[in-house]
Amino acid sequence: MTTEVTWLTQEGHDRLVEELAEREGPRRQEIVTRISLARDEGDLKENGGYHAAKEEQGKNEARIRVLKHLLEHARIGVPDAAHDEVSHGKVVTVRFPAFDEEETFLLGSREEAVHASIDVYSPTSPLGAAVLNKKVGDTATYSLANGKDVNVEIIKVEAYVH
Repeated sequence: MTTEVTWLTQEGHDRLVEELAEREGPRRQEIVTRISLARDEGDLKENGGYHAAKEEQGKNEARIRVLKHLLEHARIGVPDAAHDEVSHGKVVTVRFPAFDEEETFLLGSREEAVHASIDVYSPTSPLGAAVLNKKVGDTATYSLANGKDVNVEIIKVEAYVH
C-alpha cells in the first residue's frame, strides 16, 4: 500500500473510525459465530454457509487493514493553498473549450465520495492530477483512456461546504 497522505473532512474521518470499530467488533464477532455454527454442521467441503462466512471474514479483515492504513496516513482538513488554487477538498469548475462544456467537482478521496453531494475526482485521476495546484485562469491537459488529449481551463475554485 502507498503511504500517500489522504485528506479527509472531520466527518469523513469520523465515519471511517466508526466503520473500523464496527468491523473490528460486532461484525467480526458475528462472522466468527457464523463460522463456528457452520463448522458444527459437519462436512466442511460441502458446507455453503461455512464457505460464505469464511469469504466474508476475508473481505472484512481486508477492509480492516485498508481502514487502519488509511487512518494512519490521513490528515484532517485541507492542505494550505491560495484561495484560487486547486487542492484537495476544493470544489473546482473547469471548462472544456473543445466541447464548450463546464463541469464542477470536488477534488477529494474516494472515501469522501461516498457521502458527497457532488461528483468527486481523486487527485490521482487524470483530470484531478492535471488540475492539482493550478489556479483560476490556468489551463491543463490530460490524456483520456483512448490516448486523446483534452484541454481544460480552470474557471472557479471554492471551498467545499457540505
